[in-house]
Amino acid sequence: MVIKNKMLFVGLIIILIFIFMAIFAPFVATHDPSEINLNKILMPPSRDNIFGTDDLGRDLFSRVVYGTRISLSVGFIAVGISIIIGTTIGIISGYFKGFLDTIIMRFVDIMLCFPTFFLILAVIAFLKPSIINIMVIIGITGWMGVARMVRAETLSVTSRDYITAARISGLKRRVIIFKHVLPNVISPVIVSATLGVAGSILTESALSFLGLGVQPPTPSWGNIITSGKDNIMFAWWISFYPGLCILLSVLGFNLVGEGLRDILDPKTIEKKD
Repeated sequence: MVIKNKMLFVGLIIILIFIFMAIFAPFVATHDPSEINLNKILMPPSRDNIFGTDDLGRDLFSRVVYGTRISLSVGFIAVGISIIIGTTIGIISGYFKGFLDTIIMRFVDIMLCFPTFFLILAVIAFLKPSIINIMVIIGITGWMGVARMVRAETLSVTSRDYITAARISGLKRRVIIFKHVLPNVISPVIVSATLGVAGSILTESALSFLGLGVQPPTPSWGNIITSGKDNIMFAWWISFYPGLCILLSVLGFNLVGEGLRDILDPKTIEKKD
């Protein structure tokens, strides 16, 4: 199934490469990412420094490799937070309906009125920039879309005959929700999570680029690009390689998301049958 779906296959290869880099960063990196060498400032790519060096003589390849850990960690954890919050609120809203549903959805509508990135900036203004804070902030500001999607799926599921039969048979609400509702709404959540990781990586990179995300000397793709923007005309490699990693990782997660959507979409399955 995976090999037949070319988008999913290519996306998984890209993601697995980055995950491998993140897990085995100490073995993949060729130098200490924080080691300053004033004799190698702004050196172009070479055999010893395959991505070149930055404005402090640090090996760029090693910093990009270690930056992979930060970007993927932020992406996965932030999306995990938003999926948990969004799925919980969406199921509660869709299952219980009525006044509770109205209150929750109006709150979601209000939250969606604010551009997510500016909402993140507003929250960060009151907190110290750190990896943990970035993860939590991106997570708690990105659950609204998931909640609306899960609510819609829950409304559809709860209108079916087997849910009515489960209620009539006397099953408790939590049993119906966890045994019958949640498994039937999880497919679009998985797709949303995959696409959400790509968005979280972009958001973290943008925040780090603005100096509001991961702080130096800890390497992240965003702050590496920031360190190279002043030398972009004669040291292009500093911003190019982390930018390329952002592009490829986001592409990989988007391809996987689209591939999973094709596989999990009931309409697609019916056509194949």
